[in-house]
Amino acid sequence: MGRRVLGLGSLAVLGIMLIYIALTRSPAAHWQVFFIAVGVGAIWMADVMRRATASTIELTPVVLRDADGTVIARVKDIQSMDRGFFAFKPSNGFLLKTAASGSRHWRPGLWWRLGRRIGIGGMTPGSQTKYMSEILAAMMATRDNIS
Repeated sequence: MGRRVLGLGSLAVLGIMLIYIALTRSPAAHWQVFFIAVGVGAIWMADVMRRATASTIELTPVVLRDADGTVIARVKDIQSMDRGFFAFKPSNGFLLKTAASGSRHWRPGLWWRLGRRIGIGGMTPGSQTKYMSEILAAMMATRDNIS
């Protein structure tokens, strides 16, 4: 909850400050338009992140999915998992690589998918994502031993 409040609050305050600067101290018209556009974008992004982080990620024996039913990945399609310190992954999260390429999708602070790579984490508690990654690794090991 603390990460969520800090992240959403930071974006909202940034947006409000940029709009305030644009309306009170902007040096030129083009800077005023720029500050307003970036400020509105930051407030919009805070709202998108607020809605995304209100959801949860569910792991079933068959799929990894968002609480709204969006399938993030099928367990049988997951080829590898990277939880390393230097991996290109979300904060407190892990990276999956799947066999099939999926469409681009992004839930800020929760998960993202670019082609075959899926990042899980961000504003999620580290203990929960670590536990999920351990269970997923066990499911992958069991699946690989059966095949």
